[in-house]
Amino acid sequence: MRKFKVLAVLATLAVATTTTPAAADTLRLLTWGSYAPENVIEMFKNETGIEVEVTFSNNEEMISKLRATGGGGFDLAQPSHDRIHAAQLEYNIYRPMDLSKIDTSAYDPSLLAAVKANTTIDGEVYSVPHFWGTSGLVVNKAKAPDLESFADLCDPQYEGRVSMRLKRTILIGMGYAMGEDPFGAYGDIAEYERIINAAAEKLIACKANVKTYWTGGDDLSNLLRSGEIVASDAWDGTAFKLNTENPDINFRPPSHGAMGWIDTFTLPRKSKAEEAAYQWINFVMRPDIAKMMSSHSGYVTAHKDGGDLTSDQLKASFSDAFSNDDVANIKWFANIPPGLEDIEGKVLERIKAAQ
Repeated sequence: MRKFKVLAVLATLAVATTTTPAAADTLRLLTWGSYAPENVIEMFKNETGIEVEVTFSNNEEMISKLRATGGGGFDLAQPSHDRIHAAQLEYNIYRPMDLSKIDTSAYDPSLLAAVKANTTIDGEVYSVPHFWGTSGLVVNKAKAPDLESFADLCDPQYEGRVSMRLKRTILIGMGYAMGEDPFGAYGDIAEYERIINAAAEKLIACKANVKTYWTGGDDLSNLLRSGEIVASDAWDGTAFKLNTENPDINFRPPSHGAMGWIDTFTLPRKSKAEEAAYQWINFVMRPDIAKMMSSHSGYVTAHKDGGDLTSDQLKASFSDAFSNDDVANIKWFANIPPGLEDIEGKVLERIKAAQ
């Protein structure tokens, strides 16, 4: 429990699809795969009369969908805290939030302050937090006891036995594993390109180790359950859920540091159901609902009592994975400068195309 509180405090350091317009009694939610449980949607509908239409996505796809429509097609989105500032400056896809319509007293103050700091533009706040966690490694410690770094995913002994997700996290994680400081290079585009290109060469050289590239948490979980792979990069919540099934599988913070993120609530610029969006935000941040959602997702909510609203199993999995030193070594995602993701996209395509 103490580790959960420490991690929350550390968060203060965090620096083309068209959809048919929905009626005001329908909330069109653009979110991550585990953030909208059916039972919670049903409870919300019973209490408010509002339907919830869910589109599951990820950071890159959220930005792409909203960019294609100028911020249309959805009423509430859930990008990570570092993916909002630049996207808004470049594409104008979000609108400011009216914090008077949100019960901010329900939030962990440090998490709320961190997200507000990251997403304030011209004095307007664009997001509030929902879930937080880290990205690092998921490892079957019975089969890969010494795998401790992103670089270890390329160890020849694991040929054909690991997986990766071809997104920016694998570039950054490999950069840190190579002794670089990717986040520290955000202010120097040429230096950042040098780092991720070096990481790309490492990832291309070890493609023989990769059984397959995973795209979603369910894909990754099934690969580990079946024993097809022994390790991968992963979100900690995915690993914690697997740990409830198999104690040999759990999250492993890399020796060079796990990467910390906070997923948010953010209003698309052309939201047609803003009031429904605020109702959803307040509903899912109620203690009883927050606990249900934490149990479903495997992550800790940004509620002020988030650590207490997790299951005993999640607490045990976290304690097994993280030491105090691991917590202190977390690298928090900082705001992405405009244009950086376009550069990363080209590098990732090069990895994908390499033979």
